Amino acid sequence: MVRLTRAIEFSSSLRYFRPELPEAENARLFGPCVRTHGHNYRLEVTLRGEPDPVTGMVLDLKDLKVVLEREVEARFDHRDLVLDTPYFEKQVPTPENFALLLHRLVAAALPKGLLERTRLYQDADTFVDVVDPERS
Repeated sequence: MVRLTRAIEFSSSLRYFRPELPEAENARLFGPCVRTHGHNYRLEVTLRGEPDPVTGMVLDLKDLKVVLEREVEARFDHRDLVLDTPYFEKQVPTPENFALLLHRLVAAALPKGLLERTRLYQDADTFVDVVDPERS
């Protein structure tokens, strides 16, 4: 059994805001994050499996690159997570919520059971891990 990790970087803007709450309550809950701001994210995707006996690969890195470009970069790079995507209409784009979403999108695009973990860095010292519950 081996683990294979590939990383990508992308940038997105966002704001923390609940439209059903008054402006003052949003400011109290989210502080400066209530204003539009941006992050340069780093996403690490870890696959786990047995290398193919013929190719020696868990998954061809070119194929993984295509998945990450389509599922992550095309949807979120240089986009506003709230205004430009449908994913955060009803939830706040915290790193926790964003990491869970990215994990689901990538897992659905890969062979079942191959994705072990996604790690989303919001900045150099803050990251969120999402681990497939069947793998932990």
